Amino acid sequence: MAKLTLPQLEAHLFGAADILRGKMDASEFKEYIFGMLFLKRCSDQFEAVRERLIDDQVAKGKAREQAENLAEMRHFYREGDFYVPDEARWPSIKDASRKKGVGDMLNRALAALEEGNTPALDGVLQHISFTRKVGQTSLSDKKLQELVDHFGRYRLRNEDFEFPDLLGAAYEYLIGEFADSAGKKGGEFYTPRGVVRMMVRIVEPHADMRVYDPCSGSGGMLILAKEYVEEHGDDARSLSLFGQEYNGGTWAISKMNMILHGVGNAVLENDDTLTSPKHLEGGELMRFDRVLTNPPFSQNYTPDGMAFPERFEYGWAPESGKKADLMFAQHILAVLARDGIGATVMPHGVLFRGGAEKQIRQGIIEDDRLEAVIGLASNLFYGTSIPACILVLRGTAPRPAERRGKVLFINADREFTAGRAQNYLDPEHAEKIVAAYRAYEDIDAFARVVDVGELAENDFNLNIRRYVDNTPPPEPQDVRAHLHGGVPKSEVRDKEALFAAYGVDAHSLFAERDADYYDFLPEGWERTAERIPSLTEPAEERLREAFNEWWNRHSKRIRELPDTRRVMATRAELLESFVAELEPLGTLDRFQLAGVIASWWGSVQYDIRTLSYHQFSGVVRGWLSTIESAFTDDANDARDTQRLAAAKRNARDHRIVPVLIPDYLAELEEAEAHHTALGAEVKAAMAPRDEDGEEEAENVPSPAELKRLKAKLTTAKREVRALEAAFVGRLGRAVHRKLAEGGTDDFVLHILKGDLQCRLDACLLSGRHVVINGFRTWADKYAITLRDIKVQRDAAESRLNTYLEELGYA
Repeated sequence: MAKLTLPQLEAHLFGAADILRGKMDASEFKEYIFGMLFLKRCSDQFEAVRERLIDDQVAKGKAREQAENLAEMRHFYREGDFYVPDEARWPSIKDASRKKGVGDMLNRALAALEEGNTPALDGVLQHISFTRKVGQTSLSDKKLQELVDHFGRYRLRNEDFEFPDLLGAAYEYLIGEFADSAGKKGGEFYTPRGVVRMMVRIVEPHADMRVYDPCSGSGGMLILAKEYVEEHGDDARSLSLFGQEYNGGTWAISKMNMILHGVGNAVLENDDTLTSPKHLEGGELMRFDRVLTNPPFSQNYTPDGMAFPERFEYGWAPESGKKADLMFAQHILAVLARDGIGATVMPHGVLFRGGAEKQIRQGIIEDDRLEAVIGLASNLFYGTSIPACILVLRGTAPRPAERRGKVLFINADREFTAGRAQNYLDPEHAEKIVAAYRAYEDIDAFARVVDVGELAENDFNLNIRRYVDNTPPPEPQDVRAHLHGGVPKSEVRDKEALFAAYGVDAHSLFAERDADYYDFLPEGWERTAERIPSLTEPAEERLREAFNEWWNRHSKRIRELPDTRRVMATRAELLESFVAELEPLGTLDRFQLAGVIASWWGSVQYDIRTLSYHQFSGVVRGWLSTIESAFTDDANDARDTQRLAAAKRNARDHRIVPVLIPDYLAELEEAEAHHTALGAEVKAAMAPRDEDGEEEAENVPSPAELKRLKAKLTTAKREVRALEAAFVGRLGRAVHRKLAEGGTDDFVLHILKGDLQCRLDACLLSGRHVVINGFRTWADKYAITLRDIKVQRDAAESRLNTYLEELGYA
């Protein structure tokens, strides 16, 4: 039985969501998908454990019936394997879904599963109701039956997955997709993972620590804290995870998230953190080594009945006006261990609002509890388009001497990649922010260490631009050059480093004019701009050669993974050595290189996990299985048709296709070109004719010729469709030949290297464009002088006067 791949499972879960779209939005139907997934997973894994127990008992001499009775004893099911009562088992659910009252039946199944697994699932599933009405809408029996049938397509046992954490990875994907679909409501349960990873790197959790999120949402910050510990070679099992979430449905999602990620020791509570913090020790607030959180922005609160009011030693923010943000910050300070570190997302208003909030800020700063303020780009977070910031907070222990009495300001509001509806914090941006935080020193137009005395002089206003203005300097304009031509040598000197990084001497792009100015070369600035790629090519080629040498030295770690399974150690070596060995060439800086290698690892990490468990051949089989699955689904409606068409395009674009079946791609391209050409001929032949024009007889096809042309077009279209239909079969045969030949390790490494090479080339291309645009900017400013403009004006005026004279108006 083929292993289930992550792309397959992601498509499967997204298909389940498609069944419910239209009836209600993602923020409302997500709990049904999560609930159904949890039921199916628990049932399937229960059956796996149950079958194993029965086989063991039979092997020991027990009768089959006796073994089956023993396998119903609940104490056999532990460490994430839940006991599933009969009415919550998938065969029972599937049979009952053919009758009326499917929603009630599913609710009973959830309740039975929860009751059968106390205390692990206490309260987790009761927040999900398949009969709940959203407005005037509820799910019909038919729609729920479709959902049951859909989830029945794949078995979800551990042994079915291409790597152990596949289900957790797919669950995280689904949460992200729901957040994206839910728009503003998505911010209530999801923080973009690029931001979370950056925050985790700032606080640096380690084994044996307690990590806490007081507004834990879907649990992503805690999951990524665990991953960070694993990535750095520590034992994440010794990490203690704690969280509290106010929204019951979101809390249930976070509990399931932890379970599906195999995190059995996370302590997640459901209540209002400000009013009633639940993590206590000896009757007092529990203390944590690391705190990571993204509290809800701009909330009101009430002090009535608030437990542990001593948390708010720096003051009480206004109860109205939606200003509870610094109350959350004070809660973090109150629960930090003496040498603890916390990072929290905050709206910018907390940095400069006056009144009680100013007094709170002042107290925190004077007690040396604020270590850094990091400004982020706008539109990074779901739920708000405004820019946010991150406050890095410390426990009560004295900070290192060099940081004492100081606050680091980082202005990273230009560090983002623009998206269609959302901006993104990519690895390159995160690397720059984390490096600046760790260096804790001034970086021009990006970071500045500010003494508390200066903050006091500014009345403890922490507006980031007051301390780090990253406004780009205005483009210099040389009046003499505008009037008389030439390019100022001072401007060329200012951009020397930009050109030199790509091996180009900026001064060589010009001809000498005088002591202060250059002229464009006699060949013309356009020709010079066209030559720049050939000038940058040697530097780019040196980087590619260094990349090849790096790959040859370090890819052996990937080759060894089926034996070592040291995935995280391999990751660390690849990420560190890539930057260390390529940065000295000077073409790309450390942040660009870190972004290239980190984004590559993020895209291939699941393939690498698969090969560590199922050999290189398992990766190749997984790729084929993923591609084949895109052609086996059937569309139920227009949305399905659109999604499946996109899935088929992505499958044909998979990186193994041009390597294994290049002949097929050439045939398809030729057939499509022939079909397109014939289509153009038919369209031209059928175009309306100008009644007043004279058409030569030979240029107008006769009805018989037009009929033959249409027949050719039909045949060409049939040939294209036949080739498209043959795609899966031809690829499958090529894959099986490759598996039979052996050498799958070289093949997979070739594919992985090609992916990384493409990312490196894209980064080089982007930098080359910056160089070319730098030169073109000089041409845009100075290639045409005032005298040239006057000559053009006079010529235009002369032509106009001539036209007017011819028309008799002069």
